[in-house]
Amino acid sequence: MKEQYLLTSRLIERLHRRFLDVIKAELDRLGVEDINNVQTLILFNIGEETLTVGELTLRGYYLGSNVSYNVKKLVENDYLIQERSAHDRRMTRVRLSEKGLALIRQIDKLYERNAQELAETGIRPEDLEQINKVLMRLERFWSLQVSFVR
Repeated sequence: MKEQYLLTSRLIERLHRRFLDVIKAELDRLGVEDINNVQTLILFNIGEETLTVGELTLRGYYLGSNVSYNVKKLVENDYLIQERSAHDRRMTRVRLSEKGLALIRQIDKLYERNAQELAETGIRPEDLEQINKVLMRLERFWSLQVSFVR
């Protein structure tokens, strides 16, 4: 069990890095140089919503300081619009600008192509559904490990 557990954790890490490589390759193909792959993923996770930085941190499981830095860069490069809350001046909300929305539409096309190409390899939606169920169970397990101090 330990050997398989460690292999799974290494695969998850490698798959995430490889996924970021796929996004970077698409940015290169599109000639987009003012944003990186992680920032692109943040934009995609925001989508058409308006979120606080705290909500974004919880949703994407990013480190808070990294989100703050990346949000700052995304605002500087006109991908995000950041506005202070009218009710609580300490809180800021972010939403995608037209430039950000245009980029996530391109990234959505990438995901659509990837899904079609993946289907051609023989991987079925049911296979991915089963993988996702196991990964969600592993996520819950790890969350419990962190929440209980031993």
